[in-house]
Amino acid sequence: MLMRILPLALATLFMASANADEAEIKKAMEAKLGAKVESVTKSGFLGLYEVYSEGNILYTDEKMTAFVAGGQLIDGKSMKNVTEERMRKLTAIKFAELPMERAIKQVRGNGTRVLATFEDPNCGYCKRLAKDLLKLDNVTVYTFLYPILSEDSIKKSKQIWCATDRTKAWNDWMIEGRVPAGKDDCDTAAITKNQEFGRRLNISGTPTMFFADGERVPGAMPLAKIEQKLSQLK
Repeated sequence: MLMRILPLALATLFMASANADEAEIKKAMEAKLGAKVESVTKSGFLGLYEVYSEGNILYTDEKMTAFVAGGQLIDGKSMKNVTEERMRKLTAIKFAELPMERAIKQVRGNGTRVLATFEDPNCGYCKRLAKDLLKLDNVTVYTFLYPILSEDSIKKSKQIWCATDRTKAWNDWMIEGRVPAGKDDCDTAAITKNQEFGRRLNISGTPTMFFADGERVPGAMPLAKIEQKLSQLK
């Protein structure tokens, strides 16, 4: 009986010790960084701990004698990018919790596949993405106006939101280059709320995309990769 209990007891003790270590490192890291640390996890490599804070991953040893920031941790056996995979998990969201009523909705084909984007009207990569997304079929795209580049971005976002046909106003500007000419004095609280919501999600650049499984993709993504991801989620 003792031989059965002992391994379980040791395992429990080890887990408690590991959790204690992680809790201590979390507290100490918050003091060092002066910022909230979301999680501390053993990376499984070189005795390093993964520290996730304010949308970023950095690594440290248990005594915090050194830090690796801005680098990528690569698995030497599989050559997989460990940091990239972890970021996909740590920054994922619950897609159903996105405030779709504050987005411009476009449906093509049967609209069964879904994608959400946060975009600034003066973002060059967003304009390229807008043209690419037109080539997708059987998709519903929710575009959140997220002006973060300039005051002009805010003005254009408000003009597009105040347009009688928001979808047309958005596509006219992003794809055709026709400057929004409408008023910007309607209820534009949605844009302000999008900005606040985006900051809470640590969205610091545009475009930022979210797929139905909650995966976040910051920056430009080739159309073929978008199509591949959407197909995987059917």
